[in-house]
Amino acid sequence: MIDNGIMMQYFEWYMKSEPALWTAVKKDAEKLKKAGVTSLWLPPAYKGATGIDDTGYGVYDLYDLGEFNQKGTVRTKYGTKKEYLDAIKALQDSGINVYADVVLDHKLGADKMEEVTAEEFNESNRYQMVGEGKTIGAWTKFDFPGRKGKYSDFTWNWNHFDGIDWDGNTLKKAIYKFSGKQWNNEVDLEKGNYDYLMGADIDFNNRDVFEELVRWGVWYVETTGIDGFRLDAVKHIPASFYRDFLYSVREQTGKELFTVGEYWNGNVNTLVDYLGSIKSEASLFDVPLHYNLYHCSKAGGSYDLRTILDGTLMRANPVKAVTFVDNHDTQPGQALESFVEDWFKPMAYAIILLREEGYPCVFYGDYKGIPHDKIRSKKQLLDKLMKLRKTRAYGVQHDYLDDPDCIGWTREGDEEHKDSGLAVVISDGKGGTKRMYIGKQFAGTYFSDVMGNAKYNIKIDEDGCGNFYVNRGSVAVWVHKEPK
Repeated sequence: MIDNGIMMQYFEWYMKSEPALWTAVKKDAEKLKKAGVTSLWLPPAYKGATGIDDTGYGVYDLYDLGEFNQKGTVRTKYGTKKEYLDAIKALQDSGINVYADVVLDHKLGADKMEEVTAEEFNESNRYQMVGEGKTIGAWTKFDFPGRKGKYSDFTWNWNHFDGIDWDGNTLKKAIYKFSGKQWNNEVDLEKGNYDYLMGADIDFNNRDVFEELVRWGVWYVETTGIDGFRLDAVKHIPASFYRDFLYSVREQTGKELFTVGEYWNGNVNTLVDYLGSIKSEASLFDVPLHYNLYHCSKAGGSYDLRTILDGTLMRANPVKAVTFVDNHDTQPGQALESFVEDWFKPMAYAIILLREEGYPCVFYGDYKGIPHDKIRSKKQLLDKLMKLRKTRAYGVQHDYLDDPDCIGWTREGDEEHKDSGLAVVISDGKGGTKRMYIGKQFAGTYFSDVMGNAKYNIKIDEDGCGNFYVNRGSVAVWVHKEPK
């Protein structure tokens, strides 16, 4: 019997370095499995440029998983290498797969500065050069003195990058492309060419770079035993790089390695094109769905719910869609802030957890809360919805996305999951009742709303239909439950 999968992003941006996350997740492993979590996306585990305070996205040394005294600390923000490996084992022993956050777009915190000839480019148009070429001070030499060549003797210099955003000679911040280099192709077209994101931008056309990153990928999988990858910022990296990287690492490790990429673009056609270009077994986060949920939450009841799934990867390619409500980038205070309003969170999570399309990812900041912004935990709500996904959300789906203020769907259930099947009704305005078909196998049985909208049971008629009610601005989930 195969149960529905649930991924959880087990971190948020502002979480403290104490208690160490690796220790906390190890303790939580059994509870998470019981709650229905089948996989965990853990944050970047390698040493960042700002040491113990680095969330991991300011990558310094990919091989330092909290083992070497670099950037003023041995451990990372999340703990030591041993604690990381112990956490992975505890999760896997509990039946939870572990996905590692892979950040390969850039490096920060170089050990030395180099004199490099470069041209300044327009921040808004990366094809427009500003002024003449000049020699800049580029922080591009990475020797990793604390590691002393352990695991890899590869060191990085300016030849392994194609640009940077800081001239150490004049202390000027600007976009600089190194002379003789080209911005990588096969990237997002925002700003003309969105190869450059931050720090020392890795040159994926450099063969030595490709071979070193594959060596690292194989080492990482074999060292940690992870089950898959979450790829950061793929819109800034050539699709052909990840096509070849994933092929090589999978072939050399013999592991399937589930992979989901973060391509931050609200146009579903762009995401579909990327999936075609990468030519590898990979999924993408459904960014368009996130924005639909966000805009609906901000509309105060004036959003047309019939369109909530329009233009989403969930609809265009449901098998490759990893659906989410929020993440560390959309939470308050972040560059992509677009946090779904609190009142709409139950409806948003019902959409990603109780429908058949997509692989849902629950956000730690919703599950545990975000103390930095006084955002409370929604654990009780999410535990209920996750349990419904695990036990009830199976079988043929029937959609009733037919009213601007009130939509619903049903799942008929299957033989493998006892008492499975459910009916979901969502309203962003006035409440109401929707007559929906849930299956003739339920004729004459009773259903009740586990979300507390209605205190009464309803009876399914001989045609397999029921009149399912929802309150104003809320979600109701009706399940088979005979009166006592």
